[in-house]
Amino acid sequence: MRVIKRNGAEVDFHAHKIEQAIHKASLNAPEQVRLTAEEEHACTQQVEEKCAALDRAVSVEEIQDMVEYELMARGHYDVARLYVRYRFQRSLVRKANTTDDRILSLIECNNEEVIQENANKNPIVNSVQRDYMAGEVSRDLTARLLLPKEIVDADRAGIIHFHDSDYYAQHMHNCDLVNLEDMLQNGTVISGTLIEKPHSFSTACNIATQIIAQVASNQYGGQSISLTHLAPFVQVSREKIRREVEEEIALLGGHPDEARIQEVVEKRLHSEIEKGVQTIQYQVITLMTTNGQAPFLTVFMYLNEARNEQEKKDLALIIEEVLRQRYEGVKNEAGVWITPAFPKLIYVLDEDNVREGTPYFYLTKLSAKCTARRMVPDYISAKVMKKLKVDKNGEGHVYTCMGCRSFLTPYVDPETNQPKYYGRFNQGVVTINLVDAALSSHGDMDKFWEIMDDRLELCHRALRLRHERLLGTLSDAAPILWQYGALARLKKGEKIDKLLYGGYSTISLGYAGLYECTKYMTGESHTSEKGKPFALAVMKCLNAYTAKWRAAENIDYSLYGTPLESTTYKFAKCLQKRFGIIEGVTDKSYITNSYHVNVRENIDAFTKLRFESEFQQLSPGGAISYVEVPNMQDNMEAVIRLMQYIYENIMYAELNTKSDYCQVCGYDGEIQVVEEDGKLFWECPHCRNRDQSKMNVARRTCGYIGTQYWNQGRTQEIRDRVLHL
Repeated sequence: MRVIKRNGAEVDFHAHKIEQAIHKASLNAPEQVRLTAEEEHACTQQVEEKCAALDRAVSVEEIQDMVEYELMARGHYDVARLYVRYRFQRSLVRKANTTDDRILSLIECNNEEVIQENANKNPIVNSVQRDYMAGEVSRDLTARLLLPKEIVDADRAGIIHFHDSDYYAQHMHNCDLVNLEDMLQNGTVISGTLIEKPHSFSTACNIATQIIAQVASNQYGGQSISLTHLAPFVQVSREKIRREVEEEIALLGGHPDEARIQEVVEKRLHSEIEKGVQTIQYQVITLMTTNGQAPFLTVFMYLNEARNEQEKKDLALIIEEVLRQRYEGVKNEAGVWITPAFPKLIYVLDEDNVREGTPYFYLTKLSAKCTARRMVPDYISAKVMKKLKVDKNGEGHVYTCMGCRSFLTPYVDPETNQPKYYGRFNQGVVTINLVDAALSSHGDMDKFWEIMDDRLELCHRALRLRHERLLGTLSDAAPILWQYGALARLKKGEKIDKLLYGGYSTISLGYAGLYECTKYMTGESHTSEKGKPFALAVMKCLNAYTAKWRAAENIDYSLYGTPLESTTYKFAKCLQKRFGIIEGVTDKSYITNSYHVNVRENIDAFTKLRFESEFQQLSPGGAISYVEVPNMQDNMEAVIRLMQYIYENIMYAELNTKSDYCQVCGYDGEIQVVEEDGKLFWECPHCRNRDQSKMNVARRTCGYIGTQYWNQGRTQEIRDRVLHL
């Protein structure tokens, strides 16, 4: 067994330390109430058994809580009182400095919580450590000075999660839908340098990567761009290349026919598209932004976003090249082709590409091939999305999410009466732990809804704090965002306040653990006839609250299917501490993401997608569904069939496959999760290599692919997944 110390470091479990602490407390008590050696040992043994039953690393605080309980349960109240007093005195000493130990453990790379906090950040790298160190200081300031005690306490108890508290001290926001079209067509400014409209596709791609890096360094969430905004520059390059070819022909005195000229122009154009796409792929992967990771970028591929047929054909050329290069992958340090985490790709399924015989079905087949090998792209159904994302003019729209699943709500610009999506953003997220609300009710349905009312108002107060933190922010704080087109073109010294109201930006109420909540309150999964009505009632309740807040404050509150990563582990540990082990509810080191079907539930892919489609409708601020599939590279027909089912039935979905490589023996199958002494390890099934630095593992965990491994809770969830096909 393993123990997590207060500074986050993970060490071996030693029962004698517990017995020693009990003995010291006993010695300080009056002689007549002291424990015997046998009682001290029995108490220690009981605590050890409880720790083993948790099947995960246990925190020092949890162990001490167990000791107190055992002492009280055995009637040793005086000893328990002395033990509690000692804990309190030690906590006062620790509060004198809340950050030093954690920062030092970061530098020495033995803070287990941080090492596995983000699946795409390597905590050994100096730039990542610098970001984490700054985050620890910021988180400490936020908890002690900036947030009310009730919010801090609720977050620590796992009742809610105040996302990205390490960035709260700064006036920063979450996700962006970058207006790349405005910046490329009208120019922008990067680091004080004017960047004018590019004169070729390759230059446009180069500028795009610089914009991506700048944006990533000025907010903390994901960002999305559309390939449609690059498509006009294909024609710019085509015309430029044609002029060059004609000049070369004149110099050589040749007289080729038009067909030959066109052939040479298109060949050179394809070469430029290849280089431009390669620039985006490799620069995004290799860029290191100020938060110590590659930009959290989503690339949107929607053919019918093009403004005319020529632009649509040119967009198809770009999409084809993006898919081709992503299928190939990138080389690791050993020169082996592997799956990169970013950029995330989203491909839109529509009437002109979803079936055999349609003009762009060849792109859909290439997408299927890429998905089977590299887990991307994800899929949006234009058919379903147009029904769900309807603006005030009654028009349905198709647009990309920000980051992994955060969707803007439909918005019509009051000045132009036209829909607007690019240039908008999300202010931040606070998530409610639905499982905690259920367990706090002890199964009493009336009590549950009362608790939900209280918890949602707590979330509302926390969300207001996020909003108010952004109020008064000057455009000068992030010129690339607010002054030079990524989100707006405000004047220097102008406040961003007008962009925080009226639906221009969203702010998100997240939710987690709908499955476990339903399981506890009804005794069954939310996929059952008994559980589903309750689960839908919870979703409708959450939406009713966001609608009420939105109407009262003119702030676009929206319900968001939270993509838990490290928080799934945090919530699970908090639930076990507060309520103990409850079979099927708190007996794992994770809780289920948002509305998802539990990973252990046997359900086929089509039934899962159909079931979850109902919940996507009720999660307008963000939602994504997935199906877990085996190696599908030799079964393209099945992949295509799944994609066609997605098109007809659900707005946004993805296929989870495996993409691993062992650098020790060259094995390129699935790296396994194995358990030893209560801890989970990644292990090559061929050579038994467990050195994570000598293997490449890629898994989609909460809407995006991670490649830097995960905490024990998320690793357990990955291990427990059943196949849906």
